[in-house]
Amino acid sequence: MNPLKERKRQRFVCTFTAYTPTIEGVAIPLIKMKKGLLLVALLCCSVLSFATHIAGGELFYERIGPGSSANTDQYRITMRLFRQCTSTGGTGALLSQETPRIGIYNTQGLSLFNSLVLTAQFTGTPSIQNDPNANPCLTGSDKIACYEVGTWSGTIELPKNDGGYTLIWTRYTRRDALNVAIGTNTGGSFITQIPGTNALPSGFNNSAQFLIRDTAVICKSTNFSLNFSATDADGDSLAYKFGSAYDGVAGSSGTPDPFNQNGVPASISLTNIPFNSPYSPAAPLGTTVSINDQTGIISGIAPAATGYYVVVVIAEEWRNGVKINEHRKDFTLKIGDCTVSSAQIDPITVCSSFTSSFANNMSSIGITGYFWNFGDPGSGANNTSTQPTPSHTFSDTGRFNVKLIVTSAGGCTDSSSATVSVYPNFNAGFIANGNCYQSPFNFIDTTKSTYGTVNSWRWDFGETTLSDDTSILKNPSYKYSSAGTRNVRLIVTCSKGCIDTVNKQIDVRANPVLNLPFKDTLICSIDQLPLLAQGTGTFSWTSAPNDPLFTTRNIPNPVVTPKDTTLYIVTLNDNGCVKTDTITVNVLDFITVDIGPDTGICRTDTILMKTVSHALSYQWTPATGLSSATAKSPQVFPNVTTTYSVKANLGLCPAYDTITIQVAPYPVANAGSDAMICYGDKVQLHASYNGTGYAWSPTNTLQNPTSLNPIAGPQKTTAYVFTAFSQGICPKPKSDTAWVVVRPQVKAFAGNDTIVTALQPLQLNATGGATYRWTPPFGLSATNIGNPIATLPFTVDSIIYRVRATDSAGCFADDDMKVIVFKTGADIFIPTAFTPNGDGNNEIARPVLVGMQQLVYFRVFNRWGQMVYSTSEPGKGWDGTFGGKDQPSGTYVFAAQAVDYTGKPVFKKGTLVLIR
Repeated sequence: MNPLKERKRQRFVCTFTAYTPTIEGVAIPLIKMKKGLLLVALLCCSVLSFATHIAGGELFYERIGPGSSANTDQYRITMRLFRQCTSTGGTGALLSQETPRIGIYNTQGLSLFNSLVLTAQFTGTPSIQNDPNANPCLTGSDKIACYEVGTWSGTIELPKNDGGYTLIWTRYTRRDALNVAIGTNTGGSFITQIPGTNALPSGFNNSAQFLIRDTAVICKSTNFSLNFSATDADGDSLAYKFGSAYDGVAGSSGTPDPFNQNGVPASISLTNIPFNSPYSPAAPLGTTVSINDQTGIISGIAPAATGYYVVVVIAEEWRNGVKINEHRKDFTLKIGDCTVSSAQIDPITVCSSFTSSFANNMSSIGITGYFWNFGDPGSGANNTSTQPTPSHTFSDTGRFNVKLIVTSAGGCTDSSSATVSVYPNFNAGFIANGNCYQSPFNFIDTTKSTYGTVNSWRWDFGETTLSDDTSILKNPSYKYSSAGTRNVRLIVTCSKGCIDTVNKQIDVRANPVLNLPFKDTLICSIDQLPLLAQGTGTFSWTSAPNDPLFTTRNIPNPVVTPKDTTLYIVTLNDNGCVKTDTITVNVLDFITVDIGPDTGICRTDTILMKTVSHALSYQWTPATGLSSATAKSPQVFPNVTTTYSVKANLGLCPAYDTITIQVAPYPVANAGSDAMICYGDKVQLHASYNGTGYAWSPTNTLQNPTSLNPIAGPQKTTAYVFTAFSQGICPKPKSDTAWVVVRPQVKAFAGNDTIVTALQPLQLNATGGATYRWTPPFGLSATNIGNPIATLPFTVDSIIYRVRATDSAGCFADDDMKVIVFKTGADIFIPTAFTPNGDGNNEIARPVLVGMQQLVYFRVFNRWGQMVYSTSEPGKGWDGTFGGKDQPSGTYVFAAQAVDYTGKPVFKKGTLVLIR
């Protein structure tokens, strides 16, 4: 990141009244209790756990003064460590048993320069106890814990060098976390850096130090605000960002401090610990949590999964607009299964209008009530609100004390107040006057302030490689070093506390802007021509070859009268920014114009005139049927044969030409009316035309397709296209279409042939139509329905019934069925023999049902009593196979049962002979 340099020189300190988070990892609500108590719970630096007990720490340094040798500095290096009070066991498990050894490496290449053992700055066991039940507004299983803090220091002299030094203290293992991939031997390294002369050519540096604040657990899935700001003794501007976490140096559970127990290695590499998706070094708590790069405040909605999260914050140190150093803090943040009900509002300045929106910075599902007092009696009944996120329009300008009181379900109350300054209509603005980088740009502040006066200006002129491109003047000047686009930023403040920012892109050119409306033109030898140039600065004209009549050479728009083709050169000088360009004036003694030969078009068509001429203006007559009467090549669309004339001019030199355009109508084609036919029918088409010829398409379903009145017999709906042709001026064809819609085929079905007994009622069932007609009417209960009943006497041996099925459009089809009449009564007839030899005769042994309404079964058995065939479907029979194999010739036994039309069961047994 590269924050605004002027802004980086400011030190950002934020005060929180109702909620004081920490830079060290876990947030605590500082709850104002009913009796006025203020809960202070120290979680210290973080919840980072190396080995089984270290909860976190910070490595920093102070420059004490010059060293005893030339070109050296003396530094005090400090290690601050934190330990959970309940941690036990292990070598060095207690803070009193720690002896940190710091490795000091050359930053370039990370080769060892020296090491330093630090001395404890405390005696005994430092401890701060926290009562986990002292806060009634914090509910849940994760509450405040106890942590100890200890510091170790040592001094060392270091010579100045180009690349500077990297200070490292490492630990063998690291506790598990949800957002990073931590293995058995994954450790952690605390580092800080001392800049070299490449980054800090003069002076010296003290590292930033992260503040120690009271802390507690951050509750899952809730809004939180965690102040992770730092201080800098040099007054450097600090910018904050998330970063990668570093692994430790190899060791073992018996040597948790490898530098102290195994020695400091001659070289070291810093390895990033991989993050688990969807987390990353830039989003260690997910996309709902971010860090403010100016204040160091981490805020957002905490993750929903409870546990520990590795977070690394980097404080960049900026001096005079240049980043000189980075200071890091690696900590583990605990997300707890808890809920906190507290209030927090921050001071704000309302500078755009009288209306502002408000919200509690600490959200909790345990909050049941809100009461806002905006400190604005002039607003009457609107001075208070019980909404969680109200808006308020202040009655006047000034400073108002806004107070919020929240109530939780357990009876806990908390309050917060902040000053709101209302001074609307404050808007930053500026204009930039300049052209190219060789001359300065003048920046003019145009900020509008209705209340108060503008009292500070911070300019950043957008140079990315320079550090002196800033100013605090109201109307500064700046000279750029090269051409290009620059992003200029102005931050202004006023005496009422308002601050506003405006950003603009400006184009820094290599040359001044010189505009020539034309650069190559043509004139007649008897004409004069004004040369046109636009720009800011001093103009100078020359010509080649020299034009003796060209005398006014120092104005933007001189008038020339060349007799031959001449090149005019213009130079624009804007305070040392120079740009040159040219205009070529071609000179002709006369011109011609040619608009082509006479032609013809179809009426309603358009043609483009292809005019050939050096003229610069044109006048066409008549104007009727032209897209433009003054264009060089207009579109032409006359309704009748027309002769057009054109006058072409190059200044005072004219030329003339004419063209006659004959117009003829398109041929007329009429395919006739559309038609609808039944499937299998035909229809005659009736076309007419006005032209010299015609054709039908398609022709495969037409009779006499070369006539105007062919007969169409398509089997599906077809579009017949009739095209008329014409010869002469308008040879383009014209077409029309006649649709022949074919109704779907009527599929009449009278029923299968059948056998009945005399006087047996037979139900007929015709399908396929909307209406039906049966013939002959003999024996039928009705002839005009689809399902009449047929009853035939003993005198009839057989009869063929025909049914005509007609659809809703009148299309029809016929079908027959044959009824054979037996006079023996209802019975089952089985053939005595069959020959399944593939000759097509007598292949199947099937029962014939006479007067039956249902076949119950038909079964065939071989001589061993094994059933070789069975069916209950009428019309089916045995083909002489069993299991897919042909059965041998011989006698087989059958058994059959059916139900006659009166409902009486009929049984039949016997033998049949299979002959092959």
